[in-house]
Amino acid sequence: MEKKYRLKVNDQYEFQFTTADLESLDLVKTGTDSLHLLDNHLTYHIDFDTKDFNGKRYNVKVNNANYNVSIANPLDLLIDDMGFELGASAQVSSIEAPMPGLILEVSVTEGQDVKEGDPLLILEAMKMENVITSPREGIIKNIAVKQGEAVEKKHVLITFE
Repeated sequence: MEKKYRLKVNDQYEFQFTTADLESLDLVKTGTDSLHLLDNHLTYHIDFDTKDFNGKRYNVKVNNANYNVSIANPLDLLIDDMGFELGASAQVSSIEAPMPGLILEVSVTEGQDVKEGDPLLILEAMKMENVITSPREGIIKNIAVKQGEAVEKKHVLITFE
C-alpha cells in the first residue's frame, strides 16, 4: 500500500502526496539545510531556516519567499481518520470503532480505572487484530460491546466518565 502524506503551508494551503510522488521529484541536496528542485522547467532553491522535527513544523525559504510548513505522515493521517487527535486526550469521552470488524476480546470492565495506553479491547478487521488502547487516563463508564459482537465503523465501543 502506498504511503500518503499531507503538507500544510502557512496553515492555509493543503497538499496530499504519496511516496511515489516524492520519488519522482527532480530534487538535489545542495547543502546541509538546502535543496534544489526542478519542476516544469522552473528552478526552486529551498532553504530550511528552522526545523522542529518532533513537531513536524518547518520554516522554509523557497526562492527567498518564507513559508511555514507542517507535515503529516501516514501515522498522523491514520490517527486523524480514526477520529483521534494527538495531544487532545483530555477531550476524548468515548472510543468509536475505527473500521468495521469483530470484537475478539474486551480487556476492561465498567468502573475500572485506566491509564493512557492501557489496552481496552481487540478488534479484528481485515484478518488483522487491532488492539484499541486508552487515549487518556480515566474511568470506564460504559462498555457498549461484547466479545464476539460485530461492529460497524463509528460504532461506540467504550465511554469514559
